[in-house]
Amino acid sequence: MTQNDKIVVGLDIGTTKICALVGRKNEYGKLEILGLGKAVSEGVVRGMVSNIDKTVEAIRKAIRQAEEQSGIDIKVVNVGIAGQHIKSLQHNGSITRTSLDSEITVEDVNRLTNDMYRLVTPPGSEIIHVMPQDYKVDYEDGIMDPVGMSGVRLEGNFHIITAQSNAVNNITKCIARAGLEIDQLILEPLASCMSVLSEEEREAGVALIDIGGGTTDLAIFKDNIIRHTAVLPFGGNIITSDIKQGCMVMQNQAEQLKVRFGKAIADEASDNEIVSIPGLRDRTPKEISLKNLAFIIEARMEEIVELVYSEIVRSGYANQLAAGVVITGGGAQLQNLVQLVEYLTGLDARIGYPNEHLGKSKIDSVKSPMFATTVGLVLAGYQALDERVNRYTEITNAPVARAANEAKPVQKSSSGGGGFFTKIVERTKSMLIDDFDDKQQNY
Repeated sequence: MTQNDKIVVGLDIGTTKICALVGRKNEYGKLEILGLGKAVSEGVVRGMVSNIDKTVEAIRKAIRQAEEQSGIDIKVVNVGIAGQHIKSLQHNGSITRTSLDSEITVEDVNRLTNDMYRLVTPPGSEIIHVMPQDYKVDYEDGIMDPVGMSGVRLEGNFHIITAQSNAVNNITKCIARAGLEIDQLILEPLASCMSVLSEEEREAGVALIDIGGGTTDLAIFKDNIIRHTAVLPFGGNIITSDIKQGCMVMQNQAEQLKVRFGKAIADEASDNEIVSIPGLRDRTPKEISLKNLAFIIEARMEEIVELVYSEIVRSGYANQLAAGVVITGGGAQLQNLVQLVEYLTGLDARIGYPNEHLGKSKIDSVKSPMFATTVGLVLAGYQALDERVNRYTEITNAPVARAANEAKPVQKSSSGGGGFFTKIVERTKSMLIDDFDDKQQNY
């Protein structure tokens, strides 16, 4: 099977919407969107499943729409995970090799990475991603890629992401009840990074802020490596709640006010502009000042941005972000948000659109920031977040092809969703073996 024959489905289980996206690579290596399905998410609160039946129903509806639009029978999906329960930590690990003369191999690196999944985590949590930072070979540090070097002791510094086991189990249960299988379970900010960040930004140092309905996700890159991740339990929904209370309107009216007239900076709103809202049953329409609306939004948006910035400072990378900040997610569509973020953080900012990897498509709506995570989940089926994985698979191509008949399946890590670093290596190996077998039969 070639990359162009492969079809990948991303499923974003968000607080406001559940979205399924079907995509495949075209002949130019760009992502072609074949189908899009959306459903209102009523069973998810702040990124966590709170009602399984409602979530399953919404997943089925989104998948059904995507199937009808694409003509594809969907069975396997890449699923995003977020929520306040997501934690990250740094950890060092090491292995001792038996031979001083032989080179460090991909297998050595994978053995060290897989060892990280055996770490003892707090009760009720499990490791979902192990992201390599840098390596030491015989105490020589600062090595990004140790494969091919000689040495006995191999050490690695890893960024480890954990999730609550119950949250993972609930997502798994929902997917299974909807008649689907999970290929990869991926942290949502990591998926968003794949669709909106350029390689130059990841190299220079960049912070991605993904503002969703229930959560705001943060991911920091430097030297093309993920350095820090965090999920904050505030998003666009809390702004809607503030408008509902502050303007004394219905929830759906508050959402429309935010989307159509909301501004992140109150000084940008006109003093004399007023919008009229239909009154409840025989009551007179309610008049809302757009200036007051902007004050409500600005107050909450400032709080969210300041929380994100304090997390950036805590990571230690606040002064190393040459590429500044990229804002994406549904909340990124708020007017004047870029100016507010630049003012509060002192960093350059831009809105992240998932356009760079997209080819021609009949569905233009996916180019909106609100679909950044879903597009990233599809891209995760074709490429690795860490480019070293791509190099490692290239290194293993020749031996895998030669030893296809004797090849044994690679043992998967013990985590629920599989390691982002190891799983793509495993799947690439199996694809190479299948491709080799097909060629043997044709020959």
